[in-house]
Order: sequence, then C-alpha cells, then structure tokens
Amino acid sequence: MIKKFDFLIIGSGVAGMSYALKVARAHKGKIAIICKSTLDEANTAKAQGGISSVTNLAVDNFDKHIQDTIVAGDYISDLAAVKQVVCNAPEQIRELVNWGVNFDKKENGEFDLHREGGHSEFRILHHADDTGAEIQRGLMAAVRSNPDITILENHFAVEIITQHHLGVEVTRRTPDIECYGAYILDCLTGRIDTYLSKVTLMATGGTGSVYATTTNPNVATGDGIAMVYRAKGTVKDMEFVQFHPTALYHPGETHPAYLITEAMRGFGGILRLPTGETFMEKYDKRLSLAPRDIVARAIDKEMKIHGLDHVCLDVTHKDPEEIKHGFPNIYAKCLSIGIDITKEYIPVAPCAHYMCGGIKVDVNACSSIRRLYAVGECSCTGLHGGNRLASNSLIEAVVYADAAAKHSLSVVDEYAFNDNVPEWNDEGTLTNEEKVLIAQDVKEVGQIMSNYVGIVRSDLRLKRAWDRLDLLYEETEQLFKRVKASRSICELRNMINVGYLITRQAMDRKESRGLHYTIDYPKRDDRNNLYEVKDYTK
Repeated sequence: MIKKFDFLIIGSGVAGMSYALKVARAHKGKIAIICKSTLDEANTAKAQGGISSVTNLAVDNFDKHIQDTIVAGDYISDLAAVKQVVCNAPEQIRELVNWGVNFDKKENGEFDLHREGGHSEFRILHHADDTGAEIQRGLMAAVRSNPDITILENHFAVEIITQHHLGVEVTRRTPDIECYGAYILDCLTGRIDTYLSKVTLMATGGTGSVYATTTNPNVATGDGIAMVYRAKGTVKDMEFVQFHPTALYHPGETHPAYLITEAMRGFGGILRLPTGETFMEKYDKRLSLAPRDIVARAIDKEMKIHGLDHVCLDVTHKDPEEIKHGFPNIYAKCLSIGIDITKEYIPVAPCAHYMCGGIKVDVNACSSIRRLYAVGECSCTGLHGGNRLASNSLIEAVVYADAAAKHSLSVVDEYAFNDNVPEWNDEGTLTNEEKVLIAQDVKEVGQIMSNYVGIVRSDLRLKRAWDRLDLLYEETEQLFKRVKASRSICELRNMINVGYLITRQAMDRKESRGLHYTIDYPKRDDRNNLYEVKDYTK
C-alpha cells in the first residue's frame, strides 16, 4: 500500500514532536509521526537533569555558555553550531513553555536554575528530576490535540527510499542522492507499506542499546543513523560515545540503567570510594563537577585500581528535605532498593548514555541526502565536538528542529511525490522463526561493544570488535534476505551497523580526544591552535 505525507517524521522525542508542531503551524500539508513503539517511549522522557539556556542575565551570558560548550567538547566543536544553539536557546525555551511544558520556579516567579558539570553558571532549567518526562508530556499533549498531525504508533522504518530503489546505482560519491520517503513496517500486522514524502525528518534518537549497559530505553538502537548510512549518507564522529559517570549500580537493571542526574553533583554531591575516600582531586581541579568524559574515566580507573564494581555518590551532608524536594524520583527509586540517600551513599558506575556523533547536518539540519533532515541525538551538528556538555542535548534538539522547520517549509513546494517508487517486495521470504538467534546476537553486540569499544580503548580491542562484528554482520544479512522483515531483525541489523561505525571511526582517530580515549595514542594539548577566547563571540 502506498501512503503520502508532505512531511514524514521518523521518531517521537522532543526533536520529532517539536518539528511536527512547527510545520503544522504553517498548514502546508499532511504530517505523520512514525513511532516504533508508543509516543511516550523516547530518550527524551529519560532525561532527568534539565535543559540549558542562558536565563539569569545578572551573572550569565552567551559568551560563557559558548565557552563552556567548547571546553567540554575538547575544542573541536563547530563554532557556528555552538553559536546557533546558545543564542537561540532562550526563544526555544519560551516556545516550550507556550506548548505547556512546566519548569520549576522560585517563589518570586523566576526559574529555579541548576548547575551541572562543565557549566560555569547556574543555567539549567528543570522540572524536579524528571525534566525530560515533563517535556515529553507537554509536547505529546500538544501533538495529540493537533488535527494536522497523524501519529502512527508501533510502526517501524525499515529503510529510507532513494534512487537506489529505482534501479539507479548509488555510491558514497553520488552527489545528488534524494530521499523519497521510507518503507514502514506495521508491527501489528507485519505488512510493509510505502510512505512517500516531500520532506523526511530523521529523529530516531540515540544508540545506547548497542552497549550491554545503558541509561537509554530499549528503543535506542540507532535506527536512523544505520538507515542513512546504508543509503550512502554521511555519518560523522561516531567514536564519541558519552558514558554517563553516575548510573545507579543495581545488578539486573541494565536496559535501561537508572540515571543519577548530573544535577545531583551540581547540588553538592561528592564522589567517593565505598570507604568514604574522595578521588576526583587526582584527576581534575573541578572535582566532581568536571565534564563527563573526565569523570567517567576517573571512575573507571578507580574501579579498576581497587577491583570495584561501583563507586559512590554522597549527598548525606545535604539537608534531607532539600534532597527529597529536589530529587523526589531518585529518592524514591533508591529507597525502593533499600537505600536512603539522605543517610547512605548511592552506588554508581558509568554506562553508555549519549551519542555525540551521527548523521552529519548543516545549520539548517540538512543531511548530505537531499530532502532528508536529521535532528536530535541521531544527528551530528558539531555542537558537542568530542564530548557533550551536560543538558545541551534537549536544547540542541529544539533549536535544530526550529531550523529544520524553517528551511523545509521554504522549499517543500519545490518537491513532488515520486510515484515511480516500487512497493516493498518480500516475495519468497519465510516467516522468521529464529528469534532465539536474534536475541543471542543482540546480547553479543552489547558484550562486544562494552568490552572492546568502551570508556578506554586500544588498537587491539578495536580490531577484535571489528572482527566479531564483521562475522555477525554477514550472518545477519544472510538471515535478513531469507525471512520476512520484523522489528527484531531490523533492530539487530541497525545495531550491528552502528557498532561497526563506532568501531571504524574510533580506529580512524589516531589520538585521544574527548570521549575517545585510547591507550595507544596519548592526549595532545593543542587546544590553543584551534580556538582563541576572543573569537567565541565574533
């Protein structure tokens, strides 16, 4: 069956929904949001800490936020992207509030701002310790009440459609690749339909599920990145996988692991060994508020030195009522496993959290494939450089969704539906009865990535990951050609593709930089050759 939408949005987090609301306002055509699960299951909903924006102009300014972002990114952020996000953040915060998102305020009506690792000022807007869930709630209500937006839950994008599907040879050197829509699997019926579009937006979120332990929900299998890579689009900076330093250590809870927000360290939480000894003074003068890459490596090293499976975060010196009021969900979660954080340390360990790389886009969120945009965690804008500054992800998503909406609305009338696209052909394939193989392979991908492409890497470990992923790739592609497409086998294909990209681009980077730390290449301090402070605000 062929279906037509002027704007096809693949993904339902803050990036996809805010884009949908912005283009719907222009009344320029039919809009569809494709959700492979339900509308509320997205990385956005798991974000605890908050969203960054210069708000308190008495002490903060754009210059400081720009500098903090570049320093955290290890001096390889794209300056144009940094300026775009930082300078447009306040306007997009106002938009979120207008859509019904609530941020905590003080009694005087001003925003109650937090500070997190790497930030020089208090500039994190939040809603208790479940900011992402509040943003998701507000946007879902707005999207569901908009009659111009069609929401398709339990639908899975299998491939984006390009000239390749018209019989044209497409390579990575093809200069004019175009996207005509996507083949979409209805997970309830098993049927794959052809969705034609004038404009397609990829907003599929992150890649955390390729690791054995992650703070991401199970849907974070890197689908958008893998689809665009297979379509010969440009994918960049995949070696920069951010491991959140402080996930709750609770064996058995790995997908997702429960996040202990960075705001808790901004609140005054102190990292300690289980003995009570502090250790961050050995690694960075900012102590527990150093950027995430530094803190995660420090914890990883201390765990290896002392043979530990976790370290601890201590807030017992803080006022108990302030803890309960400021972090009610963390307090309740820890209490549910027998830990009263007002009196006891919180056991924490790093785990996969955020992908800084992804589908390469320009300042308008345009990918290398014409008519295809990418926004949110699946995209690589250049904002994060080698390491994402805390709470910059949600604001990046809404700022670039705004840029994508403005650009796509300005050109959508130039495009037409391509009626020559053939429907999906699965003639001769078998119903997939090999679920046990797929489940085992998913587990093996996680083990490979966590063991060999984790916080600390080496040439030998990366080569071992490469060889094992290559074998899994060949086996999975053979199976995919034999059986009818299902969500499980498509996700496995995507996870293997993403694991390959992370490993390949890690092998190509012959230095330790940001989140990519390898024992074979010492870190160079050439930051002064890359940026000068005086250039930040020109």
